[in-house]
Order: sequence, then C-alpha cells, then structure tokens
Amino acid sequence: MIKSAITHPPLLAALAQCGHKTQVLIADGNYACMTHAPKDATVVYLNLAPGTLAAPPILEKLLACINVESAALMACPPDFTNTIEAEYRQLLPEHCPVEHLPREAFYAAVKSDRTLLVIASGEQRRFANLLLTVAPVV
Repeated sequence: MIKSAITHPPLLAALAQCGHKTQVLIADGNYACMTHAPKDATVVYLNLAPGTLAAPPILEKLLACINVESAALMACPPDFTNTIEAEYRQLLPEHCPVEHLPREAFYAAVKSDRTLLVIASGEQRRFANLLLTVAPVV
C-alpha cells in the first residue's frame, strides 16, 4: 500500500514520467480533453460528477508530488471575474508566475509535445483550466 498524497495508479504513473519543463493540465469540466490535448498525453478522469472533483484540491495534491515553476490560465473576457485564480494563487508557490494566454494560444500550449498529462476535473467554474510547468527537484 502506497503512502503518498496521491494514490490513483494511472495518475501516479503519469506523474512519474514528468521531468523538468513537462506540462500538466488540470482541465475544468468544460474542456475538451480528447480533442484539445496531445494524442500521446495521458488523460486521467477525476470528473465523477459536476463539481466533483473540483480543481483546487487536485492542484493541492499535485503540489505535494511535483514542483511547479510556472502556470498558465486561459485569458477570460474583461467583464468576467475569475474567482478560481485567487484559489490557485494561494496554493501555488509564491514565486510561481501565472500567465494569461489568449484562447488559441492556450490550446496550442496544451497541445504541445511537452504536455504529458491531462487531468479531467469536475470543476464547474469557467476559465478554470490550469496548465502547470514542472520544475526540477532541488
């Protein structure tokens, strides 16, 4: 029996393959994981039902297993208040920059060959997709 922050076997296997500069996407419930991710990426489905699992608890558990050097969110319209960003910033390391990418640039970043893992969450808030770049273990 493994004793760690994450015990989901496919998720652990995918995390074990990540190295420096690898990307991990926590996808919200609206994200098209099959068509907007690299063909070779591992897709792990944690979206049991709307709202379950939400994205912040997934991020919290990931951060117990990997270091993150940067993050990216899809830019949202100026009149949209992105409530999840503050939650992400509370969990991410203090030095971790968070970039806002236009929609198509975000999709392109996710579809790059650097993205090895896509985690489908049950997060219902819009613009909650979070693309993480793995940092080295120091």
